[in-house]
Formats: sequence, structure tokens, C-alpha cells
Amino acid sequence: MQTTKRISIKKELYRLTLPIFIDIALVMMLGAVDTVMLSRFSDDAVAAVGLDNQLVSLVFLIYQFFSMGAAILCAQYFGAGLRSRFIQIVGISVFVNMLLGMLMSLTLWIWAEPILQMFGLRENLMADGVRYLKITGALSFFQALSLTFSAVLRSTGKTLYPMLATVAVNILNICGNYALIFGNWGCPAMGVEGAAWATAGSRIAAMLILLCFMPTVWPAAKAGGKAAHRGLKQLGLCAASKIKALAAYFRPFPVQELKNLFYIGIPAMSEELSYSLSQVAITYFINQISTEALTTKIYCSTAITFVILFSTSIVQGGDILVGHYVGQLRYRVAYILGNYVFRTGMMLTLIVATVLAFCGRPLLQFLTDNEAIITLGTWIFIIDWVLNIGRVKNIFACGTLRATGDAVYPVVVGVIFQWVVAVGFAWFVGIPLGYGLIGIWLAFCLDENLRGIILMRRWHSQKWRGRAFTVQ
Repeated sequence: MQTTKRISIKKELYRLTLPIFIDIALVMMLGAVDTVMLSRFSDDAVAAVGLDNQLVSLVFLIYQFFSMGAAILCAQYFGAGLRSRFIQIVGISVFVNMLLGMLMSLTLWIWAEPILQMFGLRENLMADGVRYLKITGALSFFQALSLTFSAVLRSTGKTLYPMLATVAVNILNICGNYALIFGNWGCPAMGVEGAAWATAGSRIAAMLILLCFMPTVWPAAKAGGKAAHRGLKQLGLCAASKIKALAAYFRPFPVQELKNLFYIGIPAMSEELSYSLSQVAITYFINQISTEALTTKIYCSTAITFVILFSTSIVQGGDILVGHYVGQLRYRVAYILGNYVFRTGMMLTLIVATVLAFCGRPLLQFLTDNEAIITLGTWIFIIDWVLNIGRVKNIFACGTLRATGDAVYPVVVGVIFQWVVAVGFAWFVGIPLGYGLIGIWLAFCLDENLRGIILMRRWHSQKWRGRAFTVQ
């Protein structure tokens, strides 16, 4: 019986993980397609858009402030069958992310050039950088909503819907790039600006598709979904009646749920935001070395995102189940499942990292004919194999500890090591000692592995037991 139950849990894990894997792969493809297509346009365009995408990704992390917290709380409430608290969290996170998205979009539209100047984009890249950031940044509002919708759907086990939205987005982005970058199908050849419109337009489409799937979470928000569904039907077919019924969940306003969202969301966002800001700071150092170093970093980082794809997807699938089990106070099952997720993610990641280390040079030769970029990038892929040992530990421990409710510890460790080791050591070895991009990547390696050791000790200590929000 125990073996059967274990097999059942693993089957459920893989059922959740496969759509997440495809979804994340296609999200990564969204940026990679721009990089590959623009590499046919010019290396300078790749460098400008690469820095822009790093800044836009930073904004997306701010949007994830509430969506990450909502995902964790929704998973625990869903596992415990707490339907009203589930609906309250969804409503709060959507409303706040909507306001936040409007504010950030306006900021990026008005101050695109000063922001890029602050981060040290070279003057010869500024025109392309400003055009791309104004378009993708001003329309990033739609991504704020998409992240929230996707997080809620995944937390209920509906991982297929975000994947379908991302499939549509990639098709639209590839077609848009083909038409607008190079001037095909009767469209004007717009270069970098065309890539920006294609990317922004595809993200708008993603939000609309996910919005159409959102009503499916209401019947699922309670054990015995059929009864809940009947309850909603009895409210009548009128949209106003349904809205009025949902509004009843927010009278009085659920202050405790907002506090819970902040308790999870602020540490979750802070760790991710700290990491992204540290990467922006290091990219500033790389930009001071040479345009070739910056372009190499963009090419290598794009390829490396696909290495961690396996660990990221299985950890996200595992976190949904861990959240469900912690919500049910089944801590031992959550711990055993977490260990299985970590081992599987590590094995898959190192296999793919090995392939990239051996095939990195042909890949770079496909992207560029600059021999300096090819040689430097080949060494980066080799160093990154060791880096991935620590990276998988951090991806697992940060995500899974947050899923249990232990959200503060990862951010404290992350902020200290990301800035003292990654940024500080990267600057010292890369700039004053003159080791350039190789030295900077060695600093990444040291940071990831030291953090990984500390966070895995926290996971195995099981000090996260008893932190479930369902006991409040």
C-alpha cells in the first residue's frame, strides 16, 4: 500500500511537471528567439536587447511579489480545502498587481533612457536600447496580470493552461519577429523595434488567454468541486450576480490574508530581486570590460537558462505538491517528496550541463563569427558545469522552503552572499585583478555553491515544520 501511494505521488509530480517544463522552456524561448533572430541583424543589437531584457526581467520580479506569495498560499489553502481564503488571496493579488503593473509600465515609458544610462549602456547601443525598453516596458502591465493568473492556475494543479498560453505566445512571437525584424510578409523592416513589438504583443495575448482560463479555478477551490460548481450555478447566469457573490468574500476586508501575502511575498520577492539587482550590477562591470564581453555574457546566459530548465520545472511541480501536503500538515510526506525532487533535478541538470560544455563551441559558432566571443564563451560553459551543482541546490531550497512557509531564511542568506561574494568577488577578480569575464564567472560559481550548502542544511534540519498558514 505504501509503495502504491509513493508511485501515485510520483505520477502526480510528473503530471504537474511536464506542462511546467514545456511552459518554462517556451518562456525561455521567447527571449532566446529574440537573441537568435537579432544575431542575424547585428551583435550590437543583441547586446542592447540583452541588457534591456535583464531590466525588464527585474520588473517582472517586482510583479512576482504578490503572484509568488499567492501561489504558495493558494497551494496550501487548496490542499486544506479552504475555499473562501483561496478566493480572497486570488482577488487581493490580482488587484494589487494590476495597480503595480500600471505604475511600473508608466515609469519605464517615461524614464527609459535615464534608466539605461544609469546602468551604463554604451552610447552606440543607446538608441536601440531605448526603443526596445520603451515598448516592452510600457506594455509590461499585461505581464503583471499574466504572472498572477498563471500562479493561481498552477497552485490548483492546472499546469496545462499556462503551458497552452505560452505555446500560443511563442508562435505569435516567432511570426512577429520574422515579419517585423526583417520586413517579411509585406511588413516594414523595423529591426530591434520590430522585435519589441512582437514580444510585447505576444505577452498581451498570453494575458488574454490566461484570463479566459481563470474561471476554472473556482470549482476547484474546494474539495468536492461539483458541489461548489452547483453553488455557483445557483447564483444565476448573470455576470453581475456572480461578481456580487464573489465580492461577499471581501466583506469585511480579509486583513489577515493580506498580511500573509506580505509575509510570503516580501521575502520571496526580496531574494529574487536581490539576485537580479546583483546580476545587473555585475553586468555593469562586464559592460566596462568590452562590448565583446557583454555580448558573450548575453549569449552564454541565454544558453545556460536551458540547462536549469529541468531543475526549475521539477522543483516548481514539487513545490505545488509540497504546499498541498504542508497545508494538510503532512510534513513527512512533504520532506520525502522534496528530497526526491532535488535528486532528480540535480541529475537532469548535470547531464544537460555536460552536453553544453562539450557542444558550447559549435553553438556559439552558429550565433556569431567573432572568434573572441566563441573562445571566451566556451570556457564559460565549462566553468558553469561546476556552478550548476550549487545552482540546483539554491533553486530547490529557496522554492521549497518558501512553499513550506519558511520564507525569511532564504532571503537573508541570499542577500548576504549575492552581494558580498558574487558582486564583491566578481568586481575584485574581474576588474582590478584583470581576469575579466572568466573571473566574474568564477565568482558566480563560489556564490552559488556556498549558498547551496547553507540552504540545503536548512531544508534537512526540518525547522520549517509547523509554519503552515492553514493552522492560523
